[in-house]
Amino acid sequence: MAYRLFGESAEAAHDSAAAAFAVLFAWAAQSVCAQRRGAPVGGIVAPALAWMLCDALATCAVMWMHREYHPSRAWFACWAASTLAGVILCGLVVRMDRVRRARTRSVAVVGRGDHYETFLQRFLDKRDSVYRIDARFDMDTAAAAPADGIRRFQCIEQFAAYVREQRIHELWLALPLTDEATLLRFLELFRNDLLNIRFLPDLGKHARFCSDAADPDAAFAINLVAAPLTDRAQAAKDAFDRAFAACALLAVSPLFLLIAIAVKLSSPGPVLFRQWRHGAKGEPFQIYKFRTMHAHASDDGVVAQATRGDVRITRIGALLRRTSLDELPQFLNVLRGEMSVVGPRPHAIEHDALYQDVVDGYIHRYRIKPGITGWAQVNGLRGETDSIDKMQQRVEHDLFYLSNWSLAFDVRIVMATVVRGFVHHNAY
Repeated sequence: MAYRLFGESAEAAHDSAAAAFAVLFAWAAQSVCAQRRGAPVGGIVAPALAWMLCDALATCAVMWMHREYHPSRAWFACWAASTLAGVILCGLVVRMDRVRRARTRSVAVVGRGDHYETFLQRFLDKRDSVYRIDARFDMDTAAAAPADGIRRFQCIEQFAAYVREQRIHELWLALPLTDEATLLRFLELFRNDLLNIRFLPDLGKHARFCSDAADPDAAFAINLVAAPLTDRAQAAKDAFDRAFAACALLAVSPLFLLIAIAVKLSSPGPVLFRQWRHGAKGEPFQIYKFRTMHAHASDDGVVAQATRGDVRITRIGALLRRTSLDELPQFLNVLRGEMSVVGPRPHAIEHDALYQDVVDGYIHRYRIKPGITGWAQVNGLRGETDSIDKMQQRVEHDLFYLSNWSLAFDVRIVMATVVRGFVHHNAY
């Protein structure tokens, strides 16, 4: 931009060389600037000053190699000012992102011994971590109470209750490699919680040359239970979902209106059926469907699944259920950010309480937003789940989807739903 505005054609090669040298100098200096990230102001000012120095050194280097080179002052000022503004802006964006992430990454730590205490001290010495330790569970009951200000527990029941009440995001286990019993104990304790669990083993005695942490915040960590999608992947999935849902609703709006009229004329009651379901991270939301049954009252805490030939289903409702058109209003849930186009199908909250203790991995379905369609549905696993085996198969397909997610996989499932997923013998 600076060259287009103020550059001279005779000096184009020299100006380009100066810019290239500045980039190389900055690349070499970035490791020094990165060490200043702990200071709120220094994390922005230091890179800005370093970049100005790189600009000046690069221009001087080219002038020294080519004595005939005399850069335009207007070009240099525009180049230095615009790139300096970019460096400062990027620093501010990174700073804001770290603050946001720090507010959303609360941690509870479990451990004992020197490795545990050393890790805590190193962590507390960091001033710009994306994590915040809110609680610690000391396995060594004889240890003196620390003065670090972190809430300390030595009763495992109270610790688990606090983690759940405060909605802690992650559990870190700073334990020796040989302490498998404690590791398994906490994995079992939080097996039905949407909690990320990391194992921070003591590797200092086994590292031959360097025992420094691989991760500056969490030390060397092994993810035992973690979210299947990164923040960037989740953002891409959300963008796809919103765009697809908006286009789908626009395309089927005439059909949407016709179905609403037919449902209203078929029997007394509302057009839309609403029911509470669990969404991402277990947050409840109301799912929308076209009403397919006669209005009726159900017992509290009991949800009776639809069966073949169910007398509660209306005539138009039977058609809607066979063709899955009763699911169309769920695109509104997608636009509201409560569901995805593709993901594990949400079950009634009462069914969640039943299956999470008997179906292995069931709770992990809610680590992402539930979907209108999913990998299990396009493989024929839909409709009534009248046995534990059927639910286990559905969950296994959902977990496969979580482990292998990609936008291409989502598109593949959508296409499979369009081709063979609307009508199925299990849809009744």
